[in-house]
Formats: sequence, C-alpha cells, structure tokens
Amino acid sequence: MDILKKIEHYREEEEKLKWEGTFAQYLDLLKEKPWVGQSAHSRVFNMIKDAGVEEVEGKRKYKFFSNQLFGLEEALERLVEEYFHPAAKRLDVRKRILLLMGPVSGGKSTLVSMLKRGLEQYSRTERGGVFSIKGCPMHEDPLHLIPQHLREDFYNEYGIRIEGNLSPLNTMRLEKEYHGRIEDVQVERVFFSEDKRVGIGTFSPSDPKSQDIADLTGSIDFSTIAEFGSESDPRAYRFDGELNKANRGLMEFQEMLKCDEKFLWHLLSLTQEGNFKAGRFALISADELIVAHTNETEYRSFIANKKNEALHSRIIVMPVPYNLKATQEEKIYEKMINESDVSNVHVAPHTLRVAAMFTIMTRLKEPKRGDIDLIKKMRLYDGENVEGFNSADVDEMKKEYQDEGMSGIDPRYVINRISSTIIRKEIPTINALDVLRALKEGLDQHPSITNELRDKYLNFISLARKEYDDIAKKEVQKAFVYSYEESAKTLMDNYLDNVEAYCNKAKLHDPLTGEEINPDEKLMRSIEEQIGISENAKKAFREEILIRISAYARKGKRFDYNSHDRLREAIQKKLFADLKDVVKITTSSKTPDEQQLKKVNEVVARLIDEHGYNSTSANELLRYVGSLLNR
Repeated sequence: MDILKKIEHYREEEEKLKWEGTFAQYLDLLKEKPWVGQSAHSRVFNMIKDAGVEEVEGKRKYKFFSNQLFGLEEALERLVEEYFHPAAKRLDVRKRILLLMGPVSGGKSTLVSMLKRGLEQYSRTERGGVFSIKGCPMHEDPLHLIPQHLREDFYNEYGIRIEGNLSPLNTMRLEKEYHGRIEDVQVERVFFSEDKRVGIGTFSPSDPKSQDIADLTGSIDFSTIAEFGSESDPRAYRFDGELNKANRGLMEFQEMLKCDEKFLWHLLSLTQEGNFKAGRFALISADELIVAHTNETEYRSFIANKKNEALHSRIIVMPVPYNLKATQEEKIYEKMINESDVSNVHVAPHTLRVAAMFTIMTRLKEPKRGDIDLIKKMRLYDGENVEGFNSADVDEMKKEYQDEGMSGIDPRYVINRISSTIIRKEIPTINALDVLRALKEGLDQHPSITNELRDKYLNFISLARKEYDDIAKKEVQKAFVYSYEESAKTLMDNYLDNVEAYCNKAKLHDPLTGEEINPDEKLMRSIEEQIGISENAKKAFREEILIRISAYARKGKRFDYNSHDRLREAIQKKLFADLKDVVKITTSSKTPDEQQLKKVNEVVARLIDEHGYNSTSANELLRYVGSLLNR
C-alpha cells in the first residue's frame, strides 16, 4: 500500500507542476523568472552547478556526478569548465558536437545517462522549468513567436536573446488557429522524458542500407496528403525524428562515428547554424546539446579521412580516460556488486582494494623518473603520502604521458571475474586471494590480451599479491596486539624520549629509581633496523625526527604516531617482530593447546568486531598469515 500511496503522491505533485496559459501570460512569467528563457546548454550547465560544487585542493568537484562516476574528477572538471560553462554563456563552443572519447567501460555512457536522467528531474524543478508552444511536436520555444524586427527591443526589455525561427508547422498554426494574434498562442509547461520522447533523443546507428534519414528528421505522413493536398504542407509531416524530439534538451548520438555519412551531414548545419533541413520546408530551428561517444581507434580512423574535415572542425573532443585511483576503483566495484543479486555475499576487507591495485597498474605508464616505481606512482595518484615526494611530483608525473588511462583492464572484466568467484565458491564469502586467482585464470580467456601483455599483467598480479601479503600481516598484527594503538604510542613515546636525549647529548631519568641513565641505544636500533636505517645513517634519521617534532610544535600541532610515515612503519614492524613467534605458533599449530586456542579465538573476535571480517574470512586470513610467517 505504501508504494501505491507514493504513486498517488507523485501524480498529485505532477499535477501541481503543470502550467498552461497564453503567450501574454508567459511573458509575465518570464519577467518574474527570467531563467525560464535559458538555452539548452545553459540548462545543462545550471543543472550541474545547482547540484553543488566543492573546492578540493584548488580543484572543483561537481556533486552532480558523485556516487555514480568515480576517479574522473579532472576529466569532469574539464568537461564543465571547457564546454558546458562557455556554451551556457553563448560562446562559440555551443555550436560544436561534444564527443566523449575513451576506452570501453570508462564511464562515457554512464555520463550521458546521468545527464539525461538529470535533465528529466531538473525540468520538474523551479529553476529547470521548460515551456513550449502547446501542441507542438517539437516542444518549440514560445519566444520564436517574437518577430525578427522586434527581437532587439525584446532583448532590451527582458535581457534574453532569441535565436531561431518559428517552425513551419507553428507558422501555419499561428495564421490559421490564432489569426496572427501572437499574444493568444497557448503555452504549456513540458517535462523532459526519454521514454515519452520529450526533450531527450537517442540515435543509434544500424545497417546504413536499411536505416532511414527519417529516424533523425521525421517523415511525410502519406495518409494525410489527400486531406491537406500537398507534401509541403507541414500538417502532412511527422516531426518525430530524434532531432525534432530532442529540441530544447539533449540528443545522444551513440557510436556517432559508425554512422553513414548522410546521417552526419545534418549535423553540420545543426551545430553551426542551429537548424536542419527536413522535407520540403524551410530550415527548422533546433536548440539542443548534441553529445556523442566513441573510442580512440574509431576517432583516429575518422580524422584520418579527409572527407570528414568539415564535421571534425565542428567537434569538441573530451577525453574520458579510465580512473587511476585505487580507492575510487574500489567504489566502482562496490557499486556494481551492490546493484547485483550477490550483494549479500561477504567480501572480505581489502579484497576489492587488491583487485583495484591490479587494475590501476595495468592502466598506468611506467614512470620516467628512476626513483619512482609503479607501486609508488599508484599510491601518489591515490593521494597517499609517500616519503620524499609531494603534490608537485604528482603533477609532473601526470604531464609525462598525454594518453595515460586510455588503455588497460576495464572494470567490467574485473567484476566478471569477481562474479565468477562468487558463483564458484560454495561458501558465501570471498577474499583477495580468490579474486587474484580468478583474475589470473581469466587472462587466457580475454580476447584482446596478447602474450606480451599477459606476462606483464601476471607480474602486476604478483605485485598486488605482495601488497596484500603486507596488508594481511599488518591486519593480523593489529588484531594480535591488544590495544594496538596504545602499544604503538607507548613504544613511540619511549623511542622519542631516547632520541631527544641522544641528539641533545643528555641523560634520561629512570622512572622507578630516579637515577640518570644513558639513552637506550639497543631500543633505538631495534626500531630503526626494521626500516633499514644503517649504523652510519642513524644520527641523520634521529635528527630528522627531532626537526619534524620542532616544526610541528612551532605550528601548534602535536607530533603523534601518524606524523612520520617511516617511523610509523618501523614501530609497526617492531611490534610485529616481537609478536611474530607467538603468531607463527598460534596460527600454524594443527593441535593448538588451550592457551593458543584462546588467543586464536580472541584474534578472530577482534577481526570480526573491529576489522569487518566474518568468521570464515577471519579464519582464512589467520591460516594464510601463518603460512606466510612459516616460509
């Protein structure tokens, strides 16, 4: 019943939004709400802007695309700033076809679908309202009724520029139905809908021999010619092509470059002049955003053909590369799994993260700098702090290759492999090793992976496995160390006290006896050796730590466990080294004693309560880490 009530409520809301009146009343409305007269490009830009804009590290993030497109912030910022915004300001880019170019499953179709669904919703809002001449199959802008010689006066009074001429059908209706009285013409509010073919059109190429140009521009209704007497009578014409129906909104050209030339010719005048030819009529004005998408291979082939130069000059190409951030890739997989029927399957922590690492490595180009490997590059791109590198280094790396992210493994392949793992495994839980195994097995079945690429990708799987090994050890380490953060903090404070005394050539006070003692060299070295600090380098490392503490103090910040990446790593490794024997014995014993069993149960409970595992995946993790430590 709740659903039925909601349907009834929606119907009531729709009724409230409806508006109908004369052109004279529409002009009164226009004075009150001037945004009603906006162009199609302006409407799309305002829709994106009204959803909210965030400034993150000097870059704009448009909330309109959140929760659907991940890791494409830079491409989307460029799209909005270089196309939608200037087009909304009536600059020349609005006379160009927007061509989204990128690899398969990179988000092009999702982006267009979001714009279409967004426009449907936006046309139901106050700021996105669309009004048209009532009964017009093309939902024509009522302002086209204003004669050309009065448009300058109209602009001076209303501040709105009018572009385009009244369509042949409405020209006839104005004379026959309204006897030339523009002010009496009926105007209504329309709501965009792809299903009802209002303001949103989609054209998909098929066999050029059988596909008719009427799909784009409409066709003659032969059954009415006897009634109206002529093929050139607009009443005998069906204005039902995609270009007609997309007027005032958005027209999607799927795989545009696969289209036969005759379909593309219409786009030449539509983009440049804002009109197209249909039947035996004068040019028909249309205000619509044309967006197409293609892949790089087809685009290169298209521009290589000299016959396409005229159309090429009317295209703005926006690259839509693959996402290059592992954390964002993870969100893509989460979204795909949540939308499927296997959303109830337990995915162990770090499983999707490890799959994402492999995928991102296939998309990254080898760094040109010798001091950065692929793993470091992946971490830097993901916004992680890597010792010795900063944001300037990241910007420099992004400039090394113009086509980075235009090739590699696509998300669909990864999610297919994850799906096959879920289906194959009888227990409803999967872990990182299951997924890496499935990714490896699937490489032989992937049609576009050569032997050379296969070897390269196998290496990436090995690298992702090594990363997972480290993650798994740290996860078990945290679970084994009771009050892990507290233990780490205590050890670090102890180390820092000794470092400070060492650098200042001072002594420490024994907390029990109160006597003065020398800095504990053995403790300091046991921590520093965990990250390969040599005897010769220990002094410089300790001084660097002290300088960092001073810098934090000057800024009024407190130096804590997370303030120095290498020191944190050393503390973690030291804690784990002290525990390693306990972990090895406890996890690998086939017949654990009562004490060991108690410890295992405690660790499993902590992995479940604090780290997001279930009983099966926690026990699998413990067995795996035990096998790693016994190697």
